Amino acid sequence: MGVDSGLPDFRGRDGFWRAYPALRRRGLSFEDMANPARFAEHPELAWGFYGHRLKLYRDAVPHEGFAILLRWADRMSHGAFVFTSNVDGQFQMAGFPESRVHECHGSIHALQCMDVCTSDTWSAKEFQPLVNENI
Repeated sequence: MGVDSGLPDFRGRDGFWRAYPALRRRGLSFEDMANPARFAEHPELAWGFYGHRLKLYRDAVPHEGFAILLRWADRMSHGAFVFTSNVDGQFQMAGFPESRVHECHGSIHALQCMDVCTSDTWSAKEFQPLVNENI
């Protein structure tokens, strides 16, 4: 759903590399970057990748399809739940209650310790990434 809101499509290599030409030059795929090991091996690159995605997702405006789904959900006598594999937070931005959205792959809008200091996650709301798109 996020592609129609202007977000990159990470399913195909060309969509990923179109959004991240610097990673194409390095021969790195989405799977290479979306791996916790990248934070240990190359933290600046990993934070740059996730910081750039976080900024993209924060700036995206949910398309009309989200509003249509929300209207349908509002008409249901018990409301509705959303089960999504997207990590972009578009359903919440479109007005779906946080308590009714289950993100099976987690959310880019949450942070957590890499070194098992706690199993908790916390909001990335205050995190303001600085991204150099040329690296």
